[in-house]
Amino acid sequence: MSDAPATAPRVPGRPWKKWLTWAAVGIVLLLIGAWIGAAFIPRWWSQRIGSQVDGSIPAGITLGLVYGFLFTVLPLLVLLWGFRRRRSWKTWLVFVGAAIVLALPNLFTLGIVVGTGNAAHAGDRTLDVEAPGFRGGTLTGAIAAGLALLGVWYLLGSRRRARREVERLRGESERPDEPATPTE
Repeated sequence: MSDAPATAPRVPGRPWKKWLTWAAVGIVLLLIGAWIGAAFIPRWWSQRIGSQVDGSIPAGITLGLVYGFLFTVLPLLVLLWGFRRRRSWKTWLVFVGAAIVLALPNLFTLGIVVGTGNAAHAGDRTLDVEAPGFRGGTLTGAIAAGLALLGVWYLLGSRRRARREVERLRGESERPDEPATPTE
């Protein structure tokens, strides 16, 4: 026999202290990133758009329409595809993350428009001078994308309903339940 003390059996479960530590670190990093992003991203984004538009109103409107439409349709399609079937919550988080990444150009522009910080005001002034029409074009493109997706959703739904109705009517016409009546 050994004189070593007996150890208590290991209880299965989550290591809560480790999990809480990682969660706290993640939250702190997220807050620092948001603080840095709020000071940097609006200026950076407005300068990128300003260099693309170069002060042209038609170019600002066109680029805004394209960005607004494209970066609204793509995230919504990713979300529709991801949530169409029952999946694990981790898979849903991946789809939500992908949709957020695809929507970043619109979110950057929204941050400039509704932002209250110095960087948002600087970005707003930059868009006024270097990218006139971009903000309105982005809003119009985003609204058009939402309406286009609603229209496609309605058309696909009405197509499914029409097919079911045709199948129902075919099934009724093939059943010889009722005797034929003369048409006089």
